[in-house]
Amino acid sequence: MAGRQSQQALRDQRLMMEALRLARRGLGRTSPNPPVGALVVRGDEILGRGYHHRAGEPHAEVLALRQAGERARDAELFVTLEPCDHQGRTPPCTRAIIASGIRRVVVGTQDPNPQVSGRGLRRLRDAGIEVVSGVAEGRCIRVIEGFARRITEGRCHVTSKIAMSIDGRIATKTGHSSWISGPKFLAEAHRLRDQCDAVLVGAGTVRTDDPRLTCRRRGGRDPMRVVLSGSLDLPADARLFRRSDDGVPRVVVATTDEVAQSRVAAVEGLGAEVWRLPGRNGKVDLDALTRKLGEEDVLRLLVEGGASVHGAFWDARLVDRLIVAVAPRVIGGQDAKPAIGGLGAENMQEARDLDEVEVRRFGRDVVIQGVPRWDDAE
Repeated sequence: MAGRQSQQALRDQRLMMEALRLARRGLGRTSPNPPVGALVVRGDEILGRGYHHRAGEPHAEVLALRQAGERARDAELFVTLEPCDHQGRTPPCTRAIIASGIRRVVVGTQDPNPQVSGRGLRRLRDAGIEVVSGVAEGRCIRVIEGFARRITEGRCHVTSKIAMSIDGRIATKTGHSSWISGPKFLAEAHRLRDQCDAVLVGAGTVRTDDPRLTCRRRGGRDPMRVVLSGSLDLPADARLFRRSDDGVPRVVVATTDEVAQSRVAAVEGLGAEVWRLPGRNGKVDLDALTRKLGEEDVLRLLVEGGASVHGAFWDARLVDRLIVAVAPRVIGGQDAKPAIGGLGAENMQEARDLDEVEVRRFGRDVVIQGVPRWDDAE
């Protein structure tokens, strides 16, 4: 009996990982909905696959059931997130699952919304369907972390991405930084842009590097581009303001409510939106910004700015995931730019540890990522 249960658990894990691969195809595209993947399975045969493409379109479960057709009766459904049991832009998925004749549903994680969490599972169980929940739960939670942060805290999820030398510098003393990391991590950086809803830099990066902040990946999509600028001192010929025949992704410049209206009008004349947010001494309140982005259906924000921008998010304890690419090269120099500025810790007890640490190689670069441990911060 124990052996059969172990084999069943391994099979459930394997099939949930396949559903997760489908779910990741929706990253950066489903906002304000979460990315979800689903499979209809009988034995080891996959009868139907589906993932949520974008808000307003059919959910993953419905697409997988449609592909399976009549063969879904007495089969199993694997889905990365608890099926919805409420009427939104589309009908409840629980209704389609019950009508299909599915006999067993395997779920990765429950809906993080406390108002609906567990309702879908109860509906399916009440209909006589066997339900198993929590399979590959950690990985399933991770794929919806942007949705979960917005639902539970009202703000977007923030990933801070840094490319630095082995001695912790992101630029030379003159500000030169192209390119610290190698081509394989640069390709990974564009994959991250493809999977986020917005990418953010500071005004200093716009002036120094003149980035486009687009996704140069085949089949990729361009995120919303956000610039932090307390003074609105931005070059009018910056590449991110240029229009092309195909159009450009949305550009938002976040500033404070202290800035003069004449400066706002000048930046708006370049084709950007200007958000006037609470601030102090020319610094935008980042909590207000992440909440405003959440209101604008941004689930995942990728911060790519310089040391001061990364430091500001770090000091505000708004970094949810940190990704650092360490290149095997030394910049040196006391005046070279550090990876993270801001106030920083006064002692090692104030230094933040990372949980869920992962280490990968991208060519010569070593990439370390993890989740900052803020829960014990005073």
